[in-house]
Amino acid sequence: MIVHRFSSSVLAILGGFCLSLTLACRAENAPAAAAPAPTTASDAPAMPLKECIIRALKQNFDVQIQSYTLASAQDALEIAKSTFDPTISLSAERNFSQTTNTNNRLSGAVNPVSDSGSYRLSISQPVSSGGTVSLGSNLSRSSSNSTYYTFNPAYSGAVSLSVTQPLLKNFGRQIALANIETSEIGVARASLDFKAQVLNVVQSTETAYYNYLFAREQEHVMQQSLGLATQVYEENKTKRTVGTATDIDILTAEVGVANARRQLLLAQQQTRNSADSLLALIGQFELDQPIGATPFDDYIGPVPTIDAVYARAIANQPDYLSTKAAIDQTKISLRLAQDAKRPELDLTGSLSSNGIDSTAGNAYQDIPRGDSYSWAMGLTLSFPWGFHGDSARYRQALAALRQQELVLRQLEQNVLVQVRASVRAVETNLENVKIAALATRLSEKNYDLEKARFDAGLTTARLLQQARDDLDSARVNELQSRVNLRHAIISLNRLQGTSLDTYGIALP
Repeated sequence: MIVHRFSSSVLAILGGFCLSLTLACRAENAPAAAAPAPTTASDAPAMPLKECIIRALKQNFDVQIQSYTLASAQDALEIAKSTFDPTISLSAERNFSQTTNTNNRLSGAVNPVSDSGSYRLSISQPVSSGGTVSLGSNLSRSSSNSTYYTFNPAYSGAVSLSVTQPLLKNFGRQIALANIETSEIGVARASLDFKAQVLNVVQSTETAYYNYLFAREQEHVMQQSLGLATQVYEENKTKRTVGTATDIDILTAEVGVANARRQLLLAQQQTRNSADSLLALIGQFELDQPIGATPFDDYIGPVPTIDAVYARAIANQPDYLSTKAAIDQTKISLRLAQDAKRPELDLTGSLSSNGIDSTAGNAYQDIPRGDSYSWAMGLTLSFPWGFHGDSARYRQALAALRQQELVLRQLEQNVLVQVRASVRAVETNLENVKIAALATRLSEKNYDLEKARFDAGLTTARLLQQARDDLDSARVNELQSRVNLRHAIISLNRLQGTSLDTYGIALP
């Protein structure tokens, strides 16, 4: 009986020793004792936010794509202006004929031969009143074997001026310059759309930048957490040596180190993904370029007010201004549709002075004397029966204008709603940052107190790990609140259209 008890005690001791040895070996070989290799971003020169934005504006795909739309609108304006460019016309013609065996003695020759040519130069210029002014010069030469011609060869020169002017439809500067005015507004809208795209890229870059800073700072928090977990694990190994820690304490600490290492690996993955997202915005296929360790500074700007932000949004937001410009274009279309309801009444007039002589020079010298001249005037009236199509097009243009005005009013309301929400978001996140910072300080004190209790043997490793998890959550929540505040400020600046002013960037 005594031998049996002795044997059982020895087996229990040997079993406990083996279990302790197994746990010790497992703990000493635990992979969590060494922290994962940190990202290389902190080893690179820092890339400030403004530098990222400048690079994005130079290399971002969306900005480059939108620039072609702006260039196309500028070319459309040049095309509209070209309608008032003068048109130069040159023409030359030669005619030759020979007739045999004529029975007409008045032809002046038995076999009449006629050789003639004409040359014309004209310049036509549209004018802002809707009409066209043309100036032309004509020189013709004719020769014949007839004996009845006074000049042989004979040169005939003429200078003519002609005018065509609409009196009802298509009359006036507002109609004649409508296409140019529409194209100018189109360039303005394309510029606003380009600015809107730039602001979107700036907003995306800012958002990606602060997301990267959050991921990097979160990784730093996880590294600190792994350091604390490793420290507790090492302390527990020492305590077990002196008999003040149990195997379950060692195992709990080991699990804590493993969990901390897993969280650090996830944080490093998020950091690298955030860096790729940022690099994709500020460059083209430069994903391996390091960003650097830029400090995460606190927001120290003023607290916005709804009235001030709304006024700036209405004055600067490209989307709103582009909609207003669209209304101006619709008004021009309405003006053209109203003009199309008029009948066409065109006034035409021409004046020509001629000269004829044996040489071209003498023929043109005869022109100023005005011995040979001609003039003509005329009116042409035309109109469609009932103006049914033009009336329908006018109603369409009027409906389009009313529709655009309602869209603008709706946009004004949407902007006001967005402004109110954005201002509240900034106010709320300012308070959240303060509350989160206070919660972090409380969690730090709780962890220090729990650590002291654990060192004194007054609490368990599980409760200490829970305190560390609470500290990690509080630190990450504080980071998240600071990032949320930055996101709210970024959205507010985009809404106001003042993001470029914030960084001192002027568009060309």
